[in-house]
Amino acid sequence: MKTILRKVRRGILSASFGSASVKSGVRPRRGRYLPTLALPLVLGLMSLGVSHPAAAIPSFARQTGMECNACHTVYPQLNSVGREFKASGYSEGDVPFFEKFSAWAQGSFTHTAKDQTDNAADGYGTNDNWTVDQLSLFYGGKVVGKVGAFVQITYDGVEKGWSWDNVDIRYADSTTMNGKDLQYGVSINNNPTVQDLFNSTPAWGFPFDGSALAPGPAAATLIEGGLGQISYGVTAYGLYNDTLYAEAGFYHMLSRSLIGSLTGDASGTPGSRGIAPYWRLAIQKDEGANFFSVGTFGMAASLYPDGHRFVGSDHYTDVGFDATYQRIADNYDVTARASLIFENQRLDASHALGDADNVSNTLHSFNTSVSYTYDHTYGATLGMVRISGDPDPALYGTLKGSPNSTEFIVEGDWLPFHKKPLGAYPWFNPKLTLQYVAYASMDGQTNNVDGMGRHASDNNTLFVLTTLTF
Repeated sequence: MKTILRKVRRGILSASFGSASVKSGVRPRRGRYLPTLALPLVLGLMSLGVSHPAAAIPSFARQTGMECNACHTVYPQLNSVGREFKASGYSEGDVPFFEKFSAWAQGSFTHTAKDQTDNAADGYGTNDNWTVDQLSLFYGGKVVGKVGAFVQITYDGVEKGWSWDNVDIRYADSTTMNGKDLQYGVSINNNPTVQDLFNSTPAWGFPFDGSALAPGPAAATLIEGGLGQISYGVTAYGLYNDTLYAEAGFYHMLSRSLIGSLTGDASGTPGSRGIAPYWRLAIQKDEGANFFSVGTFGMAASLYPDGHRFVGSDHYTDVGFDATYQRIADNYDVTARASLIFENQRLDASHALGDADNVSNTLHSFNTSVSYTYDHTYGATLGMVRISGDPDPALYGTLKGSPNSTEFIVEGDWLPFHKKPLGAYPWFNPKLTLQYVAYASMDGQTNNVDGMGRHASDNNTLFVLTTLTF
């Protein structure tokens, strides 16, 4: 499963603002620790129900009585059954309370084509780093009645601390309209698109994982994690006739004190100027073994950079388009995904603070990938991520001010018990991931990316990840 923490570390979500983004306040926060009093609070909220699509966690498999491959190709990638389960609010079936908890552990090895100039992180070397990436505790399933939840808290092995992770709490029901089925509900969540049903939107799109200890591009659009874990959202959705999916709602920043409690560090986080509207519209078609979807999504947010209200606000409008094709056969499946996001930035406040050279900018993000899984056991994915936009040295902090980066990703996955679970403990579903990221350009440069002779290809990364789910 891809968490926002994971993508921030790779740099894909390191904000639309490069090194200056911390000052401008829209850089996604990476939780460092969960204070002593906050951890029992989060656990209490999970137990009361008031507190990535659903991950392949054992509690979901237990309550539905189905194996992991019934809802997933290679998790967290959903099939039609998985999308249906998520739309129904994680609440189909039920198990005793304690069986709704799950856990997983991730450990990895990272090698870059050339040693990094500085240590990859505190306590790590300039290359060939082994680490415990994360330990996560999940609550997944029915809370009460028609309310269900997916809640994750995570120990960050690089930052050495706990923080809350993705949260999606839903009320879901169904009725008929004009003789057609209508699923509808309300989601309370902490990351735009985390509640989405498709793996073509940012929170659950490819790459699902990435190294915390490798360099990455400086820029990303706001909706690609810029508000993850530092905001709350309320959205209402409906799926009509299993064809038309629509969702609308709003997001608002959490208070700095709460962000500090839940992530360990609220420095650099922005404040909200009013609510940020969010929308989603998709048309899907399920025909036998084939599934198609095409849609649009987006949000508009006005933010006070780093809480500075005296210089006005920055405004971001993100409009995305996405498409998915999936074929599920007896012994293989194929999934193709694509998304394109256009962002317009009006940076009056950041410009006044000296954190942006331009008053307005545009930024574009293109992400596409194709995955193939054989016999529910072996997976292979090819992907490309492209970021482009107007140069702004103060905003992005890159050598020539350019945000332009292109990366190609090759990934292989092995899930030895995905098809045939262990008889003694069928919920154990490990995954071994081998990923290679190759950079054609980074931050506007092919050569001399950092001004000290480092080429984009020197950041090419071999990443080996083991995920153990319990």
